[in-house]
Formats: sequence, structure tokens, C-alpha cells
Amino acid sequence: MKNNLLLILQTSEITSENWLSSPGVIGTIVLIFIVLFLGIFIFIKRLNRYVDVLEDNKKDLSEEDFERRLINLDKAEVDHILKARQQGFKDEEKPADTVEAPSKYSGFIKKIIDPENPLFDEKARSTTQIKISKELKQIIVWYLGAGIFWLVFGTLVGQYLGMKFIWPDLDKISWLSFGRLRPVHTNTVFWGWASLAMVGLGHYVVSRTSNREIFNYKWSKIAFWLINSCVFIGNIFLMAGINNGGGEYREYIWPIMALFAIGLIIIFFNFYKTVATRKISEIYISNWFILASLIWTIVLAIIGYFPSYQDGLGETVIQGYYMHQGVGMWFMTFTLGLVYYFLPSALNKPIYSYSLGVLAFWTQMLFYTLIGTHHFVFSPLPWWLQTVAIVFSAGMFIPVFAGTTNFLMTMRGSWNHISKSYVLPFFLVGVVFYFVGSVQGSFQAFRFTNYLWHFTDFNVAHSHMTMYGIITFLMWACIYALLPKITGKEPPQNLVGAHFWLAFIGLIAYMVSLMVGGTLKGLSWIEGNPFIESVILMENYWVWRAVGGTLMFISHIIFAYNFYLMVRKKKKVKHSFLPDRQAQKETLNTQSN
Repeated sequence: MKNNLLLILQTSEITSENWLSSPGVIGTIVLIFIVLFLGIFIFIKRLNRYVDVLEDNKKDLSEEDFERRLINLDKAEVDHILKARQQGFKDEEKPADTVEAPSKYSGFIKKIIDPENPLFDEKARSTTQIKISKELKQIIVWYLGAGIFWLVFGTLVGQYLGMKFIWPDLDKISWLSFGRLRPVHTNTVFWGWASLAMVGLGHYVVSRTSNREIFNYKWSKIAFWLINSCVFIGNIFLMAGINNGGGEYREYIWPIMALFAIGLIIIFFNFYKTVATRKISEIYISNWFILASLIWTIVLAIIGYFPSYQDGLGETVIQGYYMHQGVGMWFMTFTLGLVYYFLPSALNKPIYSYSLGVLAFWTQMLFYTLIGTHHFVFSPLPWWLQTVAIVFSAGMFIPVFAGTTNFLMTMRGSWNHISKSYVLPFFLVGVVFYFVGSVQGSFQAFRFTNYLWHFTDFNVAHSHMTMYGIITFLMWACIYALLPKITGKEPPQNLVGAHFWLAFIGLIAYMVSLMVGGTLKGLSWIEGNPFIESVILMENYWVWRAVGGTLMFISHIIFAYNFYLMVRKKKKVKHSFLPDRQAQKETLNTQSN
């Protein structure tokens, strides 16, 4: 009773006056500007690179232009050029640290590399190729290929749902209703795209850092089919109206989700046995994050679907735990483990601080486990439980600052290579969004900002800021960093650039529009306006949501095509210059007859 009275007093005191002075609102605005500054920074770097290329093209004659001018030269001009070139070759050799050729006529080298600088993933061509076993390569391609299929399918559903906000009467088919398709979209990109892509990349990291093959590839294949079966059958059931109720991200009924849980158990034992039988003494920190995420998610699946907890307020507590643990302890923890390997590998340098990584790991394990209830602030849940969730949400500043500092310091000195590498921009966006999205989530846990933004479209923006801006961008970075090195095939630069900018600009349009619209909707509710007014004011913001979503979906199509180019097998053409012996015999027999 006391808690209920306190709840009424708290809610009655909240007004829309001076809402801009709230620390959570101010912090969120600052974070949005950080993201916008990031986009401008990358664009300027790319633009400078483009200007340099144009200037180089002006200096260098094209082959056709050179031939045309050569034909039109008279004898005196030819003698002058030859004499100048001969003089250039006779010039004394300059010191080794020179960066200019002695004469523009003296040779044919157009690019001189300073040996003191490390080599990065060049946009033109990656010179590094890694040999791995056929079994490992097959597993990686399987998991990534299936994950990308679910990415395209899941975001196609999301694109269709975005259009329904603009045209609500788009269809009248029960299977395509918003209530059925929305969980299809979320569960597909969660358990289909992100989970399969993470596990596929995890096979490479665990094998590489353990200096041995994966313990059992048959287990990997069994887990592959179990997870894909879970997503396929689960989506059919969701579209048919068979679901687990209102639990967000756990709409699959328990027999179907059991397939996913069994798959995770198999993957965990496979990875654990690989690390346990490693050929080196140390356990690299990536494996800490990967194995911990698997353990937590197995526990999470059991708790989230255990029937005795699913009653009344107990279900609400478990829902907050399940929903936030799924994002933080599965996707975020596993992806951070991947970044601790692929980011230093792409930069050809070690991680900045192993100690910061350990600090980030243990504080992530401590604080993330008790913040789920911040989704239910001002609910009938105990006030002390809500307060604990808010305090631990603020505690998440520690692992986020530690991880972000570690990654940015590892990238220190590499900013000029943003224009040369198509891997680094994805990493940079993912790392910045890791900071922005995580800190913004902590700000949103504060009581006023929670009251302002909860149940509005702002939460959709926040979820895309994290699951898309962090998880998906970092996943793309890891894929682009790995696949060319194990397949020997590079994606076209212009298509990778199109993928990056369409996804990034689409995310910004999607995120900012829903943040602004969600804020206005929350203020409208606080002021006591009729609900329909908040729906009407969202119209233009939903249009921008659809525009951003369309750009993002197009980028996924391009990414899927880039993946195909990186893994496709070229058909071998057999050249037979001499007929085989059987053909010779048949020819001789025919001639003799």
C-alpha cells in the first residue's frame, strides 16, 4: 500500500515544464550530436580521398590520351622527352626516406609506401590471405549465409510494417496483420540474422585464438539446423497466430524455442572443448566474452520459459530480465568478444589494454544482470526493485567507458586510413554507437526520461540504435574483415560504400525521426491530450521512418550481393588439348571400319 501511494505521488508531480533541463534529455541530445559529428567526420575523410584521386587523375594521362598525344608528337618533342628521361635515370639516388621520385620522367612507380606505417585493409585489394581448413570455412559460410538470408527476410517484413504506418489499410489478410508480423520481424533478426552471424564468426575466433580446429564440426552442423528450424517454424506459427503471449522477444512457443536452446548448448560445449584443448597457455579475452554469453543465454532461455514463473507480476519481472538480458548478455557480450579479436586484427596491432578488457568483462557481468526492471518504472513492481535497476543502469557507464576507450585507443593513429579501408568505417560506427546507444539507454532508465519516453516510438529508435547501430554494424565489419582473407575474393569498393552510406544515413533518418516524434508523443500524453492527437502528430515522423527503413533495406540487398561475390565458386573450365586414350581408340576404330 505504501509503495502504491508513493507511486501516485511520484506520477502526479511530473509535468512537461522544463523537460529540456532533465539530465537524461540533455545527455541524449549530446549523444545524437556525437553520431551526427561521426557521419560528418567519415564523409570529410572520404571526400578528401576523392579529391586526392581526382588530382592524381589530372596528373596522370590516361592510356588512350597518351597514345593520341604520342602520335601527334614531332621528332623534336620526342627527342626532348627521351633526353629528359635519360637525365632522370642518371640522377643521384636520394636517401631511403624520400617520398618523391627524383623526376617525373625517371620511372614508373606511382605509389611509395612508408615502411614505418603498418599495412591496413586497403580498399583496392587485400594482400593478406589466411588458410583455414575446408570444414571451418564451410561452417563459417553456412552460418553467415543463413544469417544474411534471415537479415533480408526479416528486414523485408520490417519494411512492410513501416509502410503500414503510412497506409494502414495496405492489406486485410490475418497472416499479414501488424500484430503477427511485428514479432516475425524482431525474432527473425534476433535469432536468425544476428545469432547465426555471431556464431559463424565465433567459430573462426575460437579456433584461431585456441590454435586448433573446432572440436567437432558435426556438432556445429547440428546446431546450425536446430537454430534455422527454430526460426523457420517459429515464424510460421507466429503468422498463424500461435504464440507465447505478450512477452516481447519470446513470442515463440517453448517447444520451438527449445530447438534454439539445444543448439546453444551444443555450440557452448563445442566451443568450450575447443578452448579447453587449446594449444596455447592463455585464454584470449574474446573467448571470455563468447563463452560467458553462451552460458548466460542458456540460463536465460530456461528462466524465460520456465512455466512456474509466468504468473502475474512475476511474469513482468521475468519479462524485463529476459528482454534486456537477451540484448545485453547474448548479442552485446558475444559481439564484444568478436570485436576484441577482429578490430586489432584489421589494424594489425594488439588491443590497447588487456586490463581494460578484463574490467569491462567483469563489470558487464555485474551490472547488466539487474537492469531489466528499468523497463517497468512506475509499474506495480516494488519501488526498491525499480530503484536497483536504475542504479545498476547507471553502473553500466563503467563497462561502456572501459570498452569504448579500449577500442578507440586501439584505433588511435588509424583515422587517416578511414578513407583507404572499407572495414574501419563499419568498426568506427559500431564502436561509437556502442558508447552512444549504451549511455543513452542508461539515461533513459532515469525516472523522468522513462516516464517521458516509455511506450512511445522513442523506444523503437533506441532498440535500432543498439541492435542495428552496434550489433549489425560491428557484424558487418567483422564479415568484411574476414571473408576476403579466407576466400580470396574482394567485394567491389563502390558496392561496399553504397552499403555503408545507405545503412548509416537510413539509420540516422530512422532514429532521429522516431526520437523527436516519440518525445512529442510523450509530452502530449503528460499534458493529458487525447490519444488520437499523438497519433496524428506522428504522421510525418512515420514517413521519415519509412524513408530511413527503405534505405536500410536496400543496403541489406547490396550486402547480400557482396557476400555472394565473396563466397561464390568460379566454375573451372577444363581445357583438353589432347584427346584421352579412349577417344583415340574410338577414332581409330571408326577410321578402320
